[in-house]
Amino acid sequence: MKNTLPMSFSKSIQTRLVLPPDTNHHQSIFGGKVLAYIDEIAAIAAMKHCQGEVVTASFDSVDFVSSAYAGDMIELEAVVSGTGRTSMEVYVRVVSRNIKTGAKKLTTESFVTMVAIDENGKPKEVPGVEPETDFERHLFETGPIRQEHRKQKRALSKKRRA
Repeated sequence: MKNTLPMSFSKSIQTRLVLPPDTNHHQSIFGGKVLAYIDEIAAIAAMKHCQGEVVTASFDSVDFVSSAYAGDMIELEAVVSGTGRTSMEVYVRVVSRNIKTGAKKLTTESFVTMVAIDENGKPKEVPGVEPETDFERHLFETGPIRQEHRKQKRALSKKRRA
């Protein structure tokens, strides 16, 4: 049986301040800036899980739910929610916090696929994951549905290129 680690082993949290250069003319953070933060924290969670280097294979879904504005803090939380042989699905949740009122709101949710690589840049096997909380169990149990969706997207993309 494959070695497994608790999901909490990969859990990673970052807090960032939304500064004016990070925003558009509406003073809300650029989506691309949020994507860069998501990519970084997803990589960190995946590296913790596989205890090695990783590359981003795909952004499987990104849902921008609400905006964060200049002066807000954004809190990013990532956890490896499922694994394949060499790949890791990472769930990332982004919440904004108004520093004056303390009000918090979900701004973004995303699933990112990372692949573990060895010193030669070749994919390497990763440990499995074990959910510990009800929410983690939900992420873990719904993973095969997302994996099937990713396979269908890849097949369709491959078909278009042919």
